[in-house]
Amino acid sequence: MMKNMKNRDKMTRLADFLFEVGMLRKTPRTGYQFLGTGSESVADHSYRVAVLGYVLADMAGADMARTVFMCLFHDLHEARTGDFNYVNRIYNRSYRDRSLRHTLAGTGLEDKIFPHWEELEECETIESKLAQDADQLDFILNLKEELDMGNRYAGQWLESAIKRLRTEEGQQLADKIAETDHKDWWYLGPPPSWWENKNGLDDED
Repeated sequence: MMKNMKNRDKMTRLADFLFEVGMLRKTPRTGYQFLGTGSESVADHSYRVAVLGYVLADMAGADMARTVFMCLFHDLHEARTGDFNYVNRIYNRSYRDRSLRHTLAGTGLEDKIFPHWEELEECETIESKLAQDADQLDFILNLKEELDMGNRYAGQWLESAIKRLRTEEGQQLADKIAETDHKDWWYLGPPPSWWENKNGLDDED
């Protein structure tokens, strides 16, 4: 497949790359099929993972940019491979690094993005461990939401996901997520008068 791409100039390959990134909006995360509730695309997931990486790196005093870069591109290969959940991986194999190399070939981004992928996979630096935890914490946040809305199986999954965390900062955040109602930020945010007034109208109205 990549043989036909070799004669494309760098700007064309960057356009190809950006179209491919857009495929993540259409690529579903598959674990929710087994949970029975919830859904998201890989793009949905990757955005909050990047935000979580920023938060965790700030908590840990780590390199925020490196952590966020690892989070941002951690599932880019899934535009080509699709998402394999834990059960899928027992029976299927995806060539993730090959997929990412093909995605980046000819874009001029190879030496900028791929090293972050390698660092994440090796998982030896504090930034890579924080990025791995960010990936899990996004899932933990979703599981807590599903648990709050009545899916009792989400509680079992939540316990397992928390055990996979690698850093103290990730554990601290997970513990707080587990005890926080997922709608508090919205319901408790407005002043009490908002709920008391009809249709949330201001007092002077």
